[in-house]
Amino acid sequence: MSARDEILGRVRAGLAKGDAGSRRAAALARLQAHPPGPRPTLAGDLVARFRDKAQSLASTVEQVDDYAAVPARVAAYLASLGLPAQAVTALDVAGLDWAAAGLAWRSGVAVDADPVGISGCFCAIAETGTLMLLSGAATPASVSLLPETHIALVPAARIVATMEDAFALLRAERGALPRAVNFVSGPSRTGDIEQTIVLGAHGPCRVHLIVIGENA
Repeated sequence: MSARDEILGRVRAGLAKGDAGSRRAAALARLQAHPPGPRPTLAGDLVARFRDKAQSLASTVEQVDDYAAVPARVAAYLASLGLPAQAVTALDVAGLDWAAAGLAWRSGVAVDADPVGISGCFCAIAETGTLMLLSGAATPASVSLLPETHIALVPAARIVATMEDAFALLRAERGALPRAVNFVSGPSRTGDIEQTIVLGAHGPCRVHLIVIGENA
């Protein structure tokens, strides 16, 4: 028996509830059978809604036709801000031709010295302008959290209406939660000091979103 199992066993014994298996099964059955609660009806184009909400949260957004156009747009974005043309990419986007756009890049886990992180996303939520990022071997969370600038590639067909839709997609495609699920709604910010909003307090101070294609 592992230390984890021993600790959880003692907790169950203290609660006088030893039927963990049946209680877990009942909880899962409830989740599967329970009808979804009320949610807003989003009229119109989900891509436009996502763009408007993301921009209201201080993200910048542009749209391209396909992935082939992405490296050049990333290079242009960095040049427009006078940022270095170097980045760390998550493995899920490492196959793009970054070198042809003049970017010095590597793929893998980000470190403090990386100025720019480029990632994909599992999906995006139109209601709130939010990215849903899943941690994994090909998608380390550090790429979106450590660099001062985070650039996310968002397939238009992966923009869903609500948070509930995002979790439904996760259950349908993955079946189980990964080690971490991160929701990104614009740059990191805080208002702790005199209620003055400061960007980049606990993560990236810039979030740039490149939407790819048209919504399906």
